Amino acid sequence: MAQPRKLFLALFAVVLVVTAVVTIIATRKNNSSNTNDEHIAAHAHAYAQPVIRSSCSATLYPELCFSALSAAPAAAVSKVNSPKDVIRLSLNLTITAVQHNYFAIKKLITTRKSTLTKREKTSLHDCLEMVDETLDELYKTEHELQGYPAAANNKSIAEQADELKILVSAAMTNQETCLDGFSHERADKKIREELMEGQMHVFHMCSNALAMIKNMTDGDIGKDIVDHYSKARRLDDETKWPEWLSAGDRRLLQATTVVPDVTVAADGSGNYLTVAAAVAAAPEGSSRRYIIRIKAGEYRENVEVPKKKINLMFIGDGRSTTIITGSRNVVDGSTTFNSATVAVVGDGFLARDITFQNTAGPSKHQAVALRVGSDLSAFYRCDMLAYQDTLYVHSLRQFYTSCIIAGTVDFIFGNAAAVLQNCDIHARRPNPNQRNMVTAQGRDDPNQNTGIVIQKCRIGATSDLLAVKGSFETYLGRPWKRYSRTVVMQSDISDVINPAGWYEWSGNFALDTLFYAEYQNTGAGADTSNRVKWSTFKVITNAAEAQTYTAANFIAGSTWLGSTGFPFSLGL
Repeated sequence: MAQPRKLFLALFAVVLVVTAVVTIIATRKNNSSNTNDEHIAAHAHAYAQPVIRSSCSATLYPELCFSALSAAPAAAVSKVNSPKDVIRLSLNLTITAVQHNYFAIKKLITTRKSTLTKREKTSLHDCLEMVDETLDELYKTEHELQGYPAAANNKSIAEQADELKILVSAAMTNQETCLDGFSHERADKKIREELMEGQMHVFHMCSNALAMIKNMTDGDIGKDIVDHYSKARRLDDETKWPEWLSAGDRRLLQATTVVPDVTVAADGSGNYLTVAAAVAAAPEGSSRRYIIRIKAGEYRENVEVPKKKINLMFIGDGRSTTIITGSRNVVDGSTTFNSATVAVVGDGFLARDITFQNTAGPSKHQAVALRVGSDLSAFYRCDMLAYQDTLYVHSLRQFYTSCIIAGTVDFIFGNAAAVLQNCDIHARRPNPNQRNMVTAQGRDDPNQNTGIVIQKCRIGATSDLLAVKGSFETYLGRPWKRYSRTVVMQSDISDVINPAGWYEWSGNFALDTLFYAEYQNTGAGADTSNRVKWSTFKVITNAAEAQTYTAANFIAGSTWLGSTGFPFSLGL
């Protein structure tokens, strides 16, 4: 027995030695491989640093930009070879931050459920909606960036740049909208403080991405030798159609009578009794225009067109007979965002011959008649009637023609790129000690391609204000946010407008960063000799500069207004 045992022990010792040798060799190989990988990653990271630093130098928050991007996983940083790659990585990190905010908001709702006020619950719901929309806009930005620069869908570089910037601008606006919901009461503000860091982090990350997009595209536009006005999609006048418009939609828009998909009738003679029911039943992601006719009647309801309901169109029987009305307001516990009688988010929305109304009255403070966050949306022969905050042009690109907008304080406000043409804009009688403000534009970053343009409109007063206009001051606007931008051009301004024209928000806030301008206005209130003396107010005298704010340039109107079937002017 001793001999076999010795043989076994000897063999076992040999196996141990061989195993040890193999392990050492393998370990050395792995260490060598890991070292090589680390060297490669370190080299790639070092190579990316100058590109990142150069791109970040164009932003408003360069330290955040560089630290966030440099701290990204090595595998992601190693793929950075160009400014476009830096933007892509920045967007990825921003999306992660937005997702983190989602869980923070959900946690607040869960842990504070029993102590939250009605408005706090509404505000947190608004924030969740803003998270959803922000993610959607950032994903769209990534998709658009992936094909940049290219003649995809016959887009010029300028058109691609405009789309990239408006999407990121909207994502930024969403962060502030979330926080704005907590600015009404002391208790609200405690929740605001808890959300502030996360929301502003996303805002600043978006701002950096926007600055880098602008820096990249500005250079490319300068090199772009193709004039996009000469492309096939150009509309030289209002009688031509974009080539990309389907034959079916073209026939629809040329028809003297439009056949709706469904009809809403309060008297029961249609497919639905309420507008909200018709919207709920409409298809999601429709590639063609889906038309909802709303017969004459007063519809007391709140209607929301969510983001998946795209290409919807409301057609009323007339602005004086088809009326959608509500009365939500801030005093009774709503948020400004949620107070809207009708809220539209789904892209490509159109409406004509309808009144959108909020009857809460001047004592109820913010009470929105219509809120729009729908890209490439347009309204024709519609009335928006309320008092404070009548028309909320929240975000993205919008167009209004032959509409009536009436209100008191900040009654056209928001941070869309919005053009109003041939509209009647009327101040109403406010509460005692209130001033009327036609606009309160909410641009909060100098790189956002947003603003309110009032062109070829009539700015006046309703009969109740005319009778006492000497008792109430009315101004063209005031700066809601730091880079507020409003242009009034080729419009008739009545003497209801104070000779100073514009008014401050609070002390000197935004007076050195806003941009307010007037161009070729007429009427008793159009004299600019006594306008405010701010360095940021300008009387435009050059037609070339005024062209910047036309529908063609400000909202890329030549690419989509023809598909609405509504009248419009692309130039001056």
